[in-house]
Amino acid sequence: MTQRTLAEWLDYQLGVHALGVDLGLARVREVWRRMGAPSVAPVVITVGGTNGKGSTVAFLEAMLAAGGKRVGCYTSPHLLRYNERVRVAGADADDAALTDAFERIEAARLSLPQRPITLTYFEFGTLAALWIFSQSRLDVAVLEVGLGGRLDAVNIVDADAAVVTTIALDHEDWLGRDREQIAREKAGIFRHDRPAIVGDADAPAALAQSARSTGAALFQAGRDYVFEPAAHGWRWRAQARDIALSDPVLAAPVQRANAAAAIAALHVLRDRIAVDDVAIAAGVRGARVAARLQRFAKPGAAELVIDVAHNPQAAEVLARWLALAPAGGRTLAVFGALGDKDVAGIVAPLAARIDAWFIADLAADTPRGLAAPDLAARMDAAFALPREMFVDVGRALEAAFAPARPQDRVLAFGSFHVAAPALEWAARHGFATAT
Repeated sequence: MTQRTLAEWLDYQLGVHALGVDLGLARVREVWRRMGAPSVAPVVITVGGTNGKGSTVAFLEAMLAAGGKRVGCYTSPHLLRYNERVRVAGADADDAALTDAFERIEAARLSLPQRPITLTYFEFGTLAALWIFSQSRLDVAVLEVGLGGRLDAVNIVDADAAVVTTIALDHEDWLGRDREQIAREKAGIFRHDRPAIVGDADAPAALAQSARSTGAALFQAGRDYVFEPAAHGWRWRAQARDIALSDPVLAAPVQRANAAAAIAALHVLRDRIAVDDVAIAAGVRGARVAARLQRFAKPGAAELVIDVAHNPQAAEVLARWLALAPAGGRTLAVFGALGDKDVAGIVAPLAARIDAWFIADLAADTPRGLAAPDLAARMDAAFALPREMFVDVGRALEAAFAPARPQDRVLAFGSFHVAAPALEWAARHGFATAT
């Protein structure tokens, strides 16, 4: 049989399962068992939460690499290339490694013809990452939860330490209608007698309750560790450890909390995988992740800022950053959203900080995407804002930059499906990442 290319595999996976999301571990765990269930890495850290997961993974990767460790990272979704989801020793997995993993997964799921197993696109990707990591002689694997925690495919692996960053309303149809319900789903990654790091001092009580009922060793911001401003940057403290740190390159104020949670994970694992304070400080300085308040500049043009903020909590963080780092002129927003998002909740904290809205149609990009008229209708139901509609992100960006002056700022946000084409547009139009 002719081997499939990576693109062909990804297209094929979309049709294997009737549902895009099918939360549960039985199917993916059985395929992994048929693959031999090899050890993924000597140490595994799983990162869950509503917002901040990708940044926390990036901090962990940078700190561990600075400490000389060989690290594998699994994140989702990707921005420009599927290969971004699986990283080994700082490099994206190549097509050959991914297609080999997919071939092994397919053979395993069809190994009993009378009992073939359906897998979702995400489950294929998760198993591929685990397989690649198992073959890569890692020191540490860092796994980002895709959705929830308890029933997410990543949770077939027992983490040596589990991090939950924040809890907010998002994906309510799957995870629950309030923060307590969502917290219990996120806490499903905790394990008995293993550290459970909670990065939010004001997390719902259900997180701590779940840690206690599981028998996990809770290590919570504000209780077991603190991070606070200092004369030159900030400090992280726990027990007798006190680390002086400079601010992350990642811009939002919340990134200190994400970095602090990553430090907490390495602190509680210090007997398993030693990373000294110098490497931790270097990792905080060196961590990078695309489309998290990523700023772009071009001579004579307005600044472009790209951010993946796609729920009310993330929008509040974005609004706080806009207040702390105001543009010299107007702020013009290119905005698109998926159909299951709380559009009014996203727009509310930003309405007073954005001068004009350029609404991008995402319906052609993904079945979950909102068409521009539908997005405009949701906005209009709650706010009277100056806005125009465009057929895609690229056209919306062109329209936003047309009247923009050099002192203005164009902000592209609302979804990974906005951030990805915005990054491509910036590259085509000669924008460079601002330092």
